Amino acid sequence: MKREELVIKVCGMREGTNIQEIEALGIDWLGLIFWPKSSRYVSQRPDYLPRNAKRVGVFVDETPEKIVSICRLYRLDYIQLHGQESKVYINQLHELIANQGDDILPPQLIKALNIATASDLELANDYEGLVDYFLFDTKGPAVGGNGTQFDWHVLTAYHGHTPFLLSGGIGPDDAARIQAFHHPKCIGIDLNSRFELSPGLKDCQRLKTFLQMII
Repeated sequence: MKREELVIKVCGMREGTNIQEIEALGIDWLGLIFWPKSSRYVSQRPDYLPRNAKRVGVFVDETPEKIVSICRLYRLDYIQLHGQESKVYINQLHELIANQGDDILPPQLIKALNIATASDLELANDYEGLVDYFLFDTKGPAVGGNGTQFDWHVLTAYHGHTPFLLSGGIGPDDAARIQAFHHPKCIGIDLNSRFELSPGLKDCQRLKTFLQMII
């Protein structure tokens, strides 16, 4: 895959100045994490929010009411669910969003699934038709941001209809692997911990160099 074929999502953003300089690289989606246990938790509204890049809010087993409240406050374009959210939960979230009756909502839904083996992809079957995208992340000790990769070859076993983003430990040395990876439902990549100076602070030059390498 080449840059023009990919959605580039940078997650774990927090500082206004950093958000602004990363957005200026032409990033498509920028992720803000609203899970208090994360080292990249957005505890207060940054002084700059994306104006051209799409805004993604990341939640872990949060109440639908809290998600809707944050969606309105931050004018989110996407909700990323990164916990154990069930089909029943997602239907409740859909219903709550539909009942808001304003032009801020509804954002699209991304369901993150933690993958180690091909059998983990069977989880995707439960969410077909309920979410707009999957994000396939590495199964690890942390909910996300483990900085490690799973074996991308297992994704040949994914035959679902829902498009997905590839996540999990993608770093500056993976440009050639990204270019060589092909799956008809892969629409983008998710970048986070391996492009950081510290949790929540991204290295602009490292990201810029990486993007130039996958053109």
